[in-house]
Amino acid sequence: MPPFDIRTFPVMKFPIDDVILACRVFGSGEPVVLINGFASAMDTWNPTILAALAGYYRVVIFDNRGTGYSGSSEREYSIPLFAEDTVRLMDVLEISSTHLIGHSMGAMIAQEIALRHPDRVDRMVLVAGDCGGKQAVRMSREVWQTVTDKRGDLQQQAERMFSILFPPEWLRENDPWGACPEVYETTPEENTARQREVLWSWDGTYDRLTAVRSPTLVITGTDDVIIPPENSKILARRIPGARLVQFPDGGHGLMYQFPDVFTDTVLSFLAGRPLPGRSSGAFLPGDEHASTRDR
Repeated sequence: MPPFDIRTFPVMKFPIDDVILACRVFGSGEPVVLINGFASAMDTWNPTILAALAGYYRVVIFDNRGTGYSGSSEREYSIPLFAEDTVRLMDVLEISSTHLIGHSMGAMIAQEIALRHPDRVDRMVLVAGDCGGKQAVRMSREVWQTVTDKRGDLQQQAERMFSILFPPEWLRENDPWGACPEVYETTPEENTARQREVLWSWDGTYDRLTAVRSPTLVITGTDDVIIPPENSKILARRIPGARLVQFPDGGHGLMYQFPDVFTDTVLSFLAGRPLPGRSSGAFLPGDEHASTRDR
């Protein structure tokens, strides 16, 4: 069977408020909307995971404003604005409610959607995300410098990103170029800088997370240096009934490291089945299956 290639599905563009948003839609069934991370376009999702989701769901992937094929405007970027863009796109696609999967900044956007539009979110998967604001556990200065370093050609930039997306032990034994999909969309540096500011200016959701009503799965890698795993523990404690799954030796790019286990975990959660246990390579910490409020 040939590898799954999202380019076989047309790019659709829709006017959303003051911009044009680009998306692709494939599969059939209940909808699942995937929300990208910082400056990442829709071609960065792992094709293995997309193919598995499309076997059961109508999958929507899209570019946030200012990213990839989507347009931009002079309007100030913010996590709430990205959340409203997502909901407006759902309106255009006639999606009344959906499962949400958000990665990194996409997990932040998903939180805002669940809090501002609770009737629009069925189940929610937060991958390598944080709550923002003063309560978020930030990356080190060295990691931030690598994230923002745009020197050299695209290959050199990618190599630097691999060094923080994946743990050193995994990189010694695996080829990140083979694990990651081919990326062909680009994001203007000006828009990347504007999205970068959003990560620090967002007030966050910490004080509001107890109001989330959607069943929520929180996923993290134990070796994530971009959004440290302590952040996912905060989310799991604050969101009522949330489940926390940690991937041992997983970095920020855990969906590329463990695509099969990641897919099994997400599909089980979306279907309401028991989550895979330690035998699958991920684990559910005993005291953090269900959330309790921070004291």
